[in-house]
Amino acid sequence: MNDEQSLYAAVATGVLGSEERFSSLLQSIVDVARAIFGARASSIFLYDEETDELVFAAVAGEGSESLVGNRIPSSTGIAGWVLSSLTPLVLEDVQNDPRFAREVAERTGFVPSGLMAVPLLHDERALGVLQVLDRPQRARFSLQEMELLGMFGNQAAIALDLLQSARRARRVLENDGSELAALARVAAALDALEGGKRDAGMRLVAELERVLK
Repeated sequence: MNDEQSLYAAVATGVLGSEERFSSLLQSIVDVARAIFGARASSIFLYDEETDELVFAAVAGEGSESLVGNRIPSSTGIAGWVLSSLTPLVLEDVQNDPRFAREVAERTGFVPSGLMAVPLLHDERALGVLQVLDRPQRARFSLQEMELLGMFGNQAAIALDLLQSARRARRVLENDGSELAALARVAAALDALEGGKRDAGMRLVAELERVLK
């Protein structure tokens, strides 16, 4: 998506100023995933193509207080393997898996025993990884659980794509002084309004649209 397209997208869909909403959606996904699977923790990594890193975008359970925003090289550990291979993975014993980066886990303050992870794919692009860590050791991982994990992954991929779009549009606006950028900033301001102020702003836009026609 080029800069002009990003600006038009911002004006058309009101994604500017929406980073908090998309971040909240990601947090809701890890919260629910952790609860549904009865796990000790769940996390979503966002893949930052510019730096070739995985970024903790949302965390529930162990490490939730300090991990969001932390970065690791994209090739690191099991998350890096899932991202590069585009392959879901279930491990009941991560300690004996050569892909497990124990030193990285120790730095987070939480070393899991088992995990399941899926790549987050949108339009054939790998946007990140969803992990669920240390679910109860009941029976072996079932097909139904894999399907459920895939559903969480699909929702997380959509949310990550929206978050990235909002951030691209914001970066464009911060470095653009054109009339289109100004219009996008107005759209962002309107999107942030509430109650009567928002209604008044929308009436102004409607009147402007009528005059332009």
